[in-house]
Amino acid sequence: MIISNKTSKVIVLEEIIEKDANDILARYGKSFHWARRFLGTKASDQSTSLYAFCRYLDDIADNENNLDKLLKVKNFLIKQDKTYSIHPYVDSFVRLSKEINIPKYVPQDLLSGLISDQGEVLIPNEASLIRYSYQVAGTVGLMMASVLGASNQKSLAFAIDLGIAMQLTNIARDVLEDASNNRRYLPGTWCNNIGPKEILDCAKKIEEKETANISSAINRVLILAERYYQSGITGLRYLPIRNHLAIGIAAIVYRLIGRRLMKQGTKWWNGREVIGSGRKVTHSFLVMTTLISRFKKYPLHNVDLHIHLREFLNEST
Repeated sequence: MIISNKTSKVIVLEEIIEKDANDILARYGKSFHWARRFLGTKASDQSTSLYAFCRYLDDIADNENNLDKLLKVKNFLIKQDKTYSIHPYVDSFVRLSKEINIPKYVPQDLLSGLISDQGEVLIPNEASLIRYSYQVAGTVGLMMASVLGASNQKSLAFAIDLGIAMQLTNIARDVLEDASNNRRYLPGTWCNNIGPKEILDCAKKIEEKETANISSAINRVLILAERYYQSGITGLRYLPIRNHLAIGIAAIVYRLIGRRLMKQGTKWWNGREVIGSGRKVTHSFLVMTTLISRFKKYPLHNVDLHIHLREFLNEST
């Protein structure tokens, strides 16, 4: 069998992209990088490719002057013009989305959420918080469901919930970092509409009343996250058992970030809460308790969790 020079170049390029994606996951997605080793080879490679694509978009969105770049990617995904390429990770995602039938509206919703991050961000209320969390993370849950072999349509609502839960953890963990980027994802109705610059000032005056109000708002975000974690973890029942274990581990380890933050007094001014390798290993064993659900009936989704998402989701999700 003769392999053309063009074909060999494509194979080499794909190998380079795969290695880069693995490096990105190891650096930025430590919780999932740990859990990924429990996946099969195909699901592991596909999920890593998906993560690299999402990370690429996230890095663009982190710069508030990149609106044009995000719009360019959004338009490219709509047209999927094969005559040019934006970035290898985008090309890899397009191939993956066709292979596993990711609906086109899902990455569009993701990009709409990231586009909303451009400029100052002030989330007004809980409804807006849930909608934003769906856009930037619930969508990732939907795409991961396709990667992980969730064939039952009813599983999708639970996949969205796990994505939302993890995003709420991110928001609670990154209050100080987000404020430095002129963003406040804590609902204004929960924190007296404090602005990002005021949050930065409060971090230097930890005895101030407003500092305690921020801690209280963070606690409310984490309590809300627990509802979505409970739903998302319950929905792991729909996955093949190996994928159930891997995603269960990722969820449990990520959930621990918020729980430790609350346990230690929600001292958000100290910066990010980090989970060490030892805790990741010991808490990973807790995933075994979730396997009990596999001997029960498939769970019904709590529709109240999606009451703010009707503009995005149809009845099937």
